[in-house]
Amino acid sequence: MRGTRLLRLRTVPLLGLLAALLLPLGVTFAPDATAAPAATAPVRIMPLGDSITGSPGCWRALLWNRLLDAGHTDIDFVGTLPAQGCGVEHDGDNEGHGGELVTNVADQNLLPARLAAGQPDIVVMHFGTNDVWSGISPDRILAAYTRLVTQMRESDPDMRVLVAQIIPMNPSTCAACAQRVADLNARIPAWAATTTTSRSPVTVVDQWTGFDTATDTYDGVHPNAAGNEKIAARWFPALDAVLTEGVPGDPEDPGDPGDPGDPGSVCTASFRAVNGWQGGYQAEVTVRNASAAPVSGWTVRITPSDGARIAQVWNGTLGATADGTATVTDAGWNGALAPGASATFGLIASTPATAGTPSATVTCTATPAS
Repeated sequence: MRGTRLLRLRTVPLLGLLAALLLPLGVTFAPDATAAPAATAPVRIMPLGDSITGSPGCWRALLWNRLLDAGHTDIDFVGTLPAQGCGVEHDGDNEGHGGELVTNVADQNLLPARLAAGQPDIVVMHFGTNDVWSGISPDRILAAYTRLVTQMRESDPDMRVLVAQIIPMNPSTCAACAQRVADLNARIPAWAATTTTSRSPVTVVDQWTGFDTATDTYDGVHPNAAGNEKIAARWFPALDAVLTEGVPGDPEDPGDPGDPGDPGSVCTASFRAVNGWQGGYQAEVTVRNASAAPVSGWTVRITPSDGARIAQVWNGTLGATADGTATVTDAGWNGALAPGASATFGLIASTPATAGTPSATVTCTATPAS
């Protein structure tokens, strides 16, 4: 599949409605050759979080324009909050509430009204910074994540959810915050693996690795221009993949092999740097079958950060690369995975001299076993 496939029919053709009402009376209409086709609504994307997302959250402006440049013109950022400047033309609607705690949003049941107002198809969530600052445990934060995802699925059973491993924080007034962020982020992939479903996958996006509070924030917490660029760059490949591949239940997408909507096709991927040197590094990617059914094969999209390029892969097959994003498929012998089973492939990447800590955004799709 290519192109955005998340279009929702949200209007009823007037002619069809009148015909349905008048048929019992014996009244019919001749077909109108010039009648316009039913309109389709754009894909609705809700940025959800705190001040890092919304005050002003200029990474959203950068992400919006990256998506348009990639051909995703049928999108709509939604939320009850308006844009706050940023000096870049973009759709600024969002749900980034400054100072908000994700645990409070869950405990006070604040999300359902926002979902009802925005009716998103996709939620992009960077949430938990204020909870970490407040010393709230990862257990409570992840329980709040679960509560919010449950409410998202009550709003739309086919909701696609992108969840960030949040950016680092190192404010002068919170010496413990840096480690608290690391502790939370270490727990998020496992939480996502147990929360994702074949109909409503949860994708983890690593916003933490390679983000430097000294150069990418203006106060140890909030991103500056360089930080906003990094955040947008990390969100883009994951969101681009969702828009390109479509969602479970899409009426235009009855279910090609390997689609996320197919039973048994859900998998997760995680990146780990193994070794580094001037001009390159070695890393491994672990693919896990996160569904309740076996899969017969998998494909990973991997986008290295800081201009790195994948040069070599083992235990996998390196496919086409474009703009630094590479596709790796299983090697055949390691494609079949039972529920909960995993496979690992290794890679060598070349990097510019200015590259930081090795990191990459990875997403995974799988083929259900026949």
